[in-house]
Amino acid sequence: MPTVSVIVPCRNERAHLEAFCTSLRAQQLPEGWTMEVLVADGDSDDGSRAWLDDNAERFALQLVDNPQRIVSAGLNRALAASRGEVIVRMDVHTTYASDYVAQCLAALQASGADNVGGPWRAQGEGALSSAIAAAFQSRWLAGGARSRQVEYSGWVDTVYLGCWPRATFERFGGFDETLVRNQDDEHNLRITRGGGRIWQSAAIRSAYRPRDSLAALWRQYQQYGYWKPFVIRKHGGAASLRHWLPGGLVLGLAFSAALAVAGGPGWMAALLPGLYLAVVLAASLAIAAQTRWSYLTWLPLVIPACHLGYGLGFLLGVFDAWRGQGPRARMGRLSR
Repeated sequence: MPTVSVIVPCRNERAHLEAFCTSLRAQQLPEGWTMEVLVADGDSDDGSRAWLDDNAERFALQLVDNPQRIVSAGLNRALAASRGEVIVRMDVHTTYASDYVAQCLAALQASGADNVGGPWRAQGEGALSSAIAAAFQSRWLAGGARSRQVEYSGWVDTVYLGCWPRATFERFGGFDETLVRNQDDEHNLRITRGGGRIWQSAAIRSAYRPRDSLAALWRQYQQYGYWKPFVIRKHGGAASLRHWLPGGLVLGLAFSAALAVAGGPGWMAALLPGLYLAVVLAASLAIAAQTRWSYLTWLPLVIPACHLGYGLGFLLGVFDAWRGQGPRARMGRLSR
């Protein structure tokens, strides 16, 4: 019988493991398929490993050690231990429709792609987390990325998580273990630049749980921004405008602050901060009007946390990558 291998990186996800494994157990596979689940634990210290040990038999989990602790290394460890003809990645911070794996297999067969996946759909719990999810799905934050368009099906440059025939890894290699973030984007870039194709199917449904504090959201987006220049340097490309805009915003606001401290013209020092504040308020109103008005309490804080966190991280990443130095230590620790 053909086997699909589900590979799962995990570190300090104790609060989400029960819901994740419950959605795993609910998976309805096509007739004739079997499923194995390999969880790569990155030295969790919040009780996750003990929970996994206690529940491995209950949920049919195979546990793999990931001493490097980061996602890319965990994926590679689980991949090396897997035996399926098809590989599906899942994350613990996400719950899945009961036909998630079945739809992945169907999309893979129908498209003939080297990687398939569904849209990145966020679903919060509580007021702040729900406001983060609403902003996450909006063009004001996503910039029109197709991976966050929940109704879109078609050829794309990247997808959320992923499902691959094993031959894809034999052809393009595994995940880059020098990257703490953006390892999935880099792998998809390797696929498309190597002549492969990626397909997004709206029928592949999952719900991602965003961060539940502004500090955690800031750290997450700072790391997203920081690791992007290392991907760009590796592939010899140029950063697109949407990568530079948050960094340019951070530089502009820093210049405005310096101008104010130096006693420069008040109107000039206030121009960019005033314009950005107006944009944030307009975006907050637009998102709240499309979702819930109660999110207005948090959206004016959520949007700058993402923009400025990414922008500062991107500038730091450009500086470190340009110097040819290795990444700074605090950016090498996966944020939570």
